[in-house]
Amino acid sequence: MQLNDIKPAAGAKHAKRRVGRGIGSGLGKTAGRGHKGQKSRSGGYHKVGFEGGQMPLQRRLPKRGFKSHLLKYNAEISLSKLEALGAAEVDVLTLKAAGLVPEIAKVIKVIKSGEIKRAVKLTGIGATAGAKAAIEAAGGSLA
Repeated sequence: MQLNDIKPAAGAKHAKRRVGRGIGSGLGKTAGRGHKGQKSRSGGYHKVGFEGGQMPLQRRLPKRGFKSHLLKYNAEISLSKLEALGAAEVDVLTLKAAGLVPEIAKVIKVIKSGEIKRAVKLTGIGATAGAKAAIEAAGGSLA
């Protein structure tokens, strides 16, 4: 095989559709756009969701829900991650240094997911009721 023998796979290349090039091409006159109407005109189209002037669906339906912009400052950590960390005393900086919570986090909460067996002293970190009970049962404390 030579470089000048290389050809694309059969059916990979096909001729571009040349519209408006006479009757014989089969795409002359209206060039496949049909007769009249917005879609037949040059520059005539509309934005996504436009319904011909009728009030669009996304504006007919009521607004719903809310997402707090403060959520990005909250983080959570599971009991199993605390267990794996293996530190006796844990605070916000310890968790950030270990990469268990994002640097941007301000409020951190422990959730009851997994188990904890070693005693851990938490300072400046919240916990759910179930997680608090599990930590205290393992001999740890929350401050």
